[in-house]
Amino acid sequence: MAHTFLVEAGRWAIEGTWVEKNHQPILVKGRTLVAWTDDTWFTMVTKLIFPGTQRDEIAYQCRGRLDGNERHYTYVLQQSLLGQVEGEGWIGVETIIQRYWVLGDRLRRSGFETFYRLNQNKYHLSSGILAAHYLTSTLEATLERQL
Repeated sequence: MAHTFLVEAGRWAIEGTWVEKNHQPILVKGRTLVAWTDDTWFTMVTKLIFPGTQRDEIAYQCRGRLDGNERHYTYVLQQSLLGQVEGEGWIGVETIIQRYWVLGDRLRRSGFETFYRLNQNKYHLSSGILAAHYLTSTLEATLERQL
């Protein structure tokens, strides 16, 4: 079974838990839209909201390049929480793993995302944001393809 998230255009619903250092976990919901402009360029737009809280939403837009036969890609990202970001991703057999770093950031923030395929319509997401060597927040969620 091949990956469907990221490597195919689609709409995905997100639901899970956001945790920040020294805070209780909070519910997070959102949507992701993946589109391909040609054979090698993709865009991914995501919006996360935190129902029942005063926390601001997090929105980001990503553009990346993935050649058809490659399992490695690079991307740039504009995110409301972190600003300008660059990253790389690897497409594994069961997972898609992304690593990124914030450009020109004196706090040396970076992060990671792991998308584990449960089936062709559902993935488990585990991600974290770091400042220097310390985790500042994590996200655990499921992504479900909207057919």
